[in-house]
Amino acid sequence: MTTQASRFDTALGLEAKRGPIVVVFKTLLYGGMVLVFTGPLWGLLVSAFSDTVNPTGFTLVPHSFTLKNFIEAGDRDVYHYLFNSFVVVGFGLLLQMVVSVFAAYALARKKFRGAAIVLLLMLVTMMLPEEVIIIPLSVVLADVPPFHANLIGSYLGMILPVGAWGFSILVMTEFMKEVPVELEEAARIDGAGELRIFATIILPLCRPALGVIGVFGFTMIWDQYLLPLVVGQEAGEWTIPIALRSLRSDEEVGIGVLLAASLLALLPSIIAFLAFQRQFMRGLTSGAIKG
Repeated sequence: MTTQASRFDTALGLEAKRGPIVVVFKTLLYGGMVLVFTGPLWGLLVSAFSDTVNPTGFTLVPHSFTLKNFIEAGDRDVYHYLFNSFVVVGFGLLLQMVVSVFAAYALARKKFRGAAIVLLLMLVTMMLPEEVIIIPLSVVLADVPPFHANLIGSYLGMILPVGAWGFSILVMTEFMKEVPVELEEAARIDGAGELRIFATIILPLCRPALGVIGVFGFTMIWDQYLLPLVVGQEAGEWTIPIALRSLRSDEEVGIGVLLAASLLALLPSIIAFLAFQRQFMRGLTSGAIKG
């Protein structure tokens, strides 16, 4: 029984095997995996800082280090588009996490009629492609009821639609359901109010789930294309994904500038993952154990 169980110490069952052939095989396998997953990122990093003239000159070997590509990217207003993206993702993610935790608390800890229907409607919104809802959404943003405000051409028009995301609410709801009710009851006996219980007991125990929705929410908002395209009426209102598409179609823009802009667009997602990495991995592990 012990021998059989030890064969599954890893996904490939290689830990129980020894010998030079196995070592060579594992070295080639893991080296190939590292190359596949990190090769494109390394190639992008090297080419962005290289004096690349040939469009096919994407290389993994550093040469002719230069910052010219990033300077030209600044001349093309890439940093302004990057600032727009940071504004949208900063306020949008904050709003999304606030909405998610409060909505999840109501769905997970409070009993009311129609809770199952609410969850079902959230699942339905996740099934709808963005292309299906973008036209009705643009109509609403042009005349937001009941204020009849026009949010087209504003940051608010890009932030409000991403403030509620069914995925984040569902993740937080399922995680909050696993928080022991006895902790909440003990706090009530000690005289703690609803808001204090939520802030000092429920929310700290959900930090791993906050890491999960933080990473996924950041990526979702950062990669938005159709929403900023519809809301942004002028080039100065674009975010970085739209700017990349514009640079790609501009024949006067060299491949080096495009690679530099792509690197600038990619780095925030990597930094966000590294910042939330511990909570993110704990959240995934907790979900796997609970499942």
